[in-house]
Amino acid sequence: MRSRKIRRRRKRLRLWLIILLGPMLWLGQRQVSAYFQTPQAALVLGGAAERERFAAVFAQQHPDIEIWVSSGTNPEYAEWVFTEANIDLSRIKLDYRAVDTVTNFTTLVDDLKSEGITRVYLITSDYHMRRASIIAQIVLASREISFQPIPVPSDKAPESLTKGLRDGARAMLWLFTGHTGSTLSQTFGKR
Repeated sequence: MRSRKIRRRRKRLRLWLIILLGPMLWLGQRQVSAYFQTPQAALVLGGAAERERFAAVFAQQHPDIEIWVSSGTNPEYAEWVFTEANIDLSRIKLDYRAVDTVTNFTTLVDDLKSEGITRVYLITSDYHMRRASIIAQIVLASREISFQPIPVPSDKAPESLTKGLRDGARAMLWLFTGHTGSTLSQTFGKR
């Protein structure tokens, strides 16, 4: 009688291990394979001119990738930065639809996907990377695009986790509704 109970417990344990480990192994395999895949493009988040200057040097070191800049400096300055670095402007994609960090991703993710891009370098300031990574894990992953963070050094302290969680929630809102909530601040005023 006791050995029968032990066998049942072992069977249930094995079943639970299969149920839990199966998805974990699948996700882990995807993460590992993405790690070894070379990014096909760099996504530069606007908000600081030093990000574009950093991206110009990065483009020199990675001559086979496109550089996508989301709502960065004005087009004339951005083109001048890349021209000064001897980067062919045909490699540069400037996009000005984003109004904040969440929309940096949501406005470009389908364009990246339609270009067949499955892995990007994510370039933003070091203090901004945690928030950008939270959003990227939701928005980019929704289109099966992985990313490798490349932080631009700065003297600023990292942004609060609260900002990252807030924007992560907005990214989830976009995932389920197609809206980011970026117009709420216009409706209710910034707080």
